[in-house]
Amino acid sequence: MTDPAQPDTDPRPDSRVLHRHAHSRLPFAAAGEGPYVIDRDGKRYLDACGGAAVSCLGHSDQDVIAAIQRQSAQMPFAHTAFFTNEPMEALADAMVAGAPDGLDRVYFTSGGSEAVEAALKMARQYFVEIGEPDRSIFIARRQSYHGNTLGALSVGGNEWRRAPFRDIMAESRHVSPCYAYRERRDGESDDAFGTRLAAELEAEIQAAGPERVIGFVAETVVGATSGGVEPVDGHFRKIRAVCDRHGVLLILDEIMCGLGRTGTLYAFEQDGVVPDIVTVAKGLAAGYQPIGAVLMAEKIFRAFYDGTGFFQHGHTFIGHATACAAGLVVQQKLQSPETQSRVRALGELLDAGLQDRFGNHPHVGDMRGRTFFRGIELVEDRSTKQPFDPGFKLHARIKSEAMVRGLMCYPGGGTIDGESGDHILLAPPFVLSDDEISMVVDRLGDAVDAAIAGILV
Repeated sequence: MTDPAQPDTDPRPDSRVLHRHAHSRLPFAAAGEGPYVIDRDGKRYLDACGGAAVSCLGHSDQDVIAAIQRQSAQMPFAHTAFFTNEPMEALADAMVAGAPDGLDRVYFTSGGSEAVEAALKMARQYFVEIGEPDRSIFIARRQSYHGNTLGALSVGGNEWRRAPFRDIMAESRHVSPCYAYRERRDGESDDAFGTRLAAELEAEIQAAGPERVIGFVAETVVGATSGGVEPVDGHFRKIRAVCDRHGVLLILDEIMCGLGRTGTLYAFEQDGVVPDIVTVAKGLAAGYQPIGAVLMAEKIFRAFYDGTGFFQHGHTFIGHATACAAGLVVQQKLQSPETQSRVRALGELLDAGLQDRFGNHPHVGDMRGRTFFRGIELVEDRSTKQPFDPGFKLHARIKSEAMVRGLMCYPGGGTIDGESGDHILLAPPFVLSDDEISMVVDRLGDAVDAAIAGILV
C-alpha cells in the first residue's frame, strides 16, 4: 500500500484532470448501490461518510432518479432571469414548511460555498437596504470552515485553507470555537464556558465597533475542520442574545450538519434559537444533483422587497429545475416522521458501537457529535491530550487503511489549530442496516489500529 505521507510523484499518464491532490492515484467509481460505492474492478466500499456528508439517501434511490429523468425530459433548465419553474417553487415551499417559524424565504444556489457566498452578500446588502451601509465586518470562529470561495474563506477560520489567499480576502474577525474538549478550562461548567464565549463575542463586536458588524457566522455542529464538535447546552442562546443586543445577524452554516443528520431537520432546533440566515447544501438533493440554498427571515426578504427590489447577486444555474426536482423528492423523504425516527435509532446504534469499540482506546481522546454526525479525535497521549506529530499524517493513514478494508470515512488534519491534531468524521447514509452499522465500527476500528501501529513501529 502507498504511504499516504509520501504520495506518488509521477503524474497519472492517462488523466488530464487536476485532482484535489496532483499526486492522487484514485480508484474509479463506477456504480452505487444503497450505502455502497463500487469501483470499476467491482470492489465495494461502505460509505460511512456520505462522501462529505452528502449521500444521505445512499447511491441508488429510484424515486429521486425517476424525478430527475422526468424533469430532464420535460424541461431540464430555464434561466431564472426569464422564468421561475414549478420544481423550484415547490421545493421552496417544502423547505419553508419544514423549517422552524421565522425562516420564510429561500434563495437557491448550486452548492455549499455558493450558499455561504450568497448569504454573506445578502447580509451585507440587507444593511445597505435599511440604511446602515457602514456595516462591513463579519465575525466567525477560529478553526471553522464555510467553503472555498473567497468570501467563504474570509469568514472561515481554518488557517491552512486561508494561508495562500489571505492577501486577497475581505476583512473578518475570529473568536474562540465552542470546542469543549480543547477550549473549556479545568473545572469550568458548560454554562460558564458558554458565558465566557459569549463575552468574547461581545468584546470582539465592541472592538470592531457595533455599528460596523454585519453578522456572526458559525457552524451549528462543526464538520470538516474539527469533526463533529457540538455546542455546549445554552451556547447559541447566549450568542443570539449578544447578536440581538447589537443588531448583528446570526448566520448559521448547516451545509454539513443540517437536513436531518443530527436528529432534527435542522441542528439548531436542538439549541433553542432560530438564525436570521441559514445555509444548507449537501443533503438538499443527497448528491443526486448539485444544489444549495439560503433560508432567510422575512425581515431580510422585506428589506429587498421594500427597497431596491433586486438582490445584486446571482449565478447561471441557480434554481436549476432538474436539481430542484431532485431536491423536492429528497426533502419529502427527509421530512417524513419515519425517516427521522429511523435516523435517530441508527444514531443510537452507531453511538453505542463507537463507545464500545473506542471508549477505552488509548489513542482516542474525544468522541462527539450528534446522531449520524460523529467525530473521533485521535491523540498520542490520552491523559495529556497530546496530539500525534502532524508529520505522521495519521488522518490520511486511517483513510488509506479504511479504503483497503472497503470503508469510506472522512479524515481531517490540523484539528486543533490548522496544523496539529487528527480526527475522523462519520456521516453515513440514512439507509444503513443494523449489520452495516456494526461493519462501519469494526472496519474503522481495524483501520485506526493499523494506521497507529504503522506509526508506532
